[in-house]
Amino acid sequence: MTAGPLVHDRRVVAHGAAAIRNGSHSFAAAVRLFSPEVRDSAVMLYAWCRHCDDVVDGQTLGHGQRGGQRADGAARLAGLRQSTRLACDGRPPGDPVFMGLAEVVRRHRLAPRHLEAHLDGFAMDVAGHRYATFDDTLAYCWRVAGVVGVMMSQVMGRSDAATLDRACDLGMAFQLTNIARDIVEDAAIGRVYLPADWLAAEGIPPGASLEDPQHRAALARIADRLVQAAEPYYDSALDGLPALPLRSAWSIATARSVYRAIGRKVRRRGPAAWDTRARTNGAEKAWWVAAAAVQALASRMRRTTGRDARLFSRPA
Repeated sequence: MTAGPLVHDRRVVAHGAAAIRNGSHSFAAAVRLFSPEVRDSAVMLYAWCRHCDDVVDGQTLGHGQRGGQRADGAARLAGLRQSTRLACDGRPPGDPVFMGLAEVVRRHRLAPRHLEAHLDGFAMDVAGHRYATFDDTLAYCWRVAGVVGVMMSQVMGRSDAATLDRACDLGMAFQLTNIARDIVEDAAIGRVYLPADWLAAEGIPPGASLEDPQHRAALARIADRLVQAAEPYYDSALDGLPALPLRSAWSIATARSVYRAIGRKVRRRGPAAWDTRARTNGAEKAWWVAAAAVQALASRMRRTTGRDARLFSRPA
């Protein structure tokens, strides 16, 4: 981590804090557990990720009708790339999102290629990309979430390859959970992240409407596969806790538990998983915060095991 003062204009940090508070209830509780310096960088990085997602989806802080104004998606994505490159060069536009990103890049020496990789994931959405196999789905997960885990590890002051791998694994687990939770919601705007060979195995033909209730039982089985596929990634991420500062380990353990619980709810609900969005309530989050404190403390005495070679290998 590079030395340097906190952002002088606290409005930039406040903008990031508001973005995560309003855009992700699942992550907001966990982020509060970081040390102040890490928390500031985390919320500013989140604000950039949230902003890019919103621009592509035509939303505000994850709310509103997804997929709005998609006809000019390529042009909007090009604008995001340009503003991001300026921020990486230390010449951000006046938008607090990119001012905050510039500060995070300066402090932690984030590689522009990681920011570009994240935008490449949104480019796949704009192009209406389809996924033939689970490996194809994992490649998308790397771009939209695994690479964010890598950058967050650097924000927490850890850049060794082993820790970056574990951070990537957590991002991959989060995204697999997201895909399972949002299958029907995504399909409503023409986005299908499910492997085509999995759909075929369940008798769902190419181009079929996944919103059709007749497919709910089959989709529940596919969601079950996704949630189970996320488990070794969640396990691998747990092995990354010993490398993190204690407060960061507490925060990451909390986020891991909260999101893992969402996936388990999707599994338990079966075909009813998409009647209402699976989420955790305040009492559940409080429990996971307390349990994560124990996990973080226990990680100080935990010996890291070897990473499963069958998991996704992030690009160098």
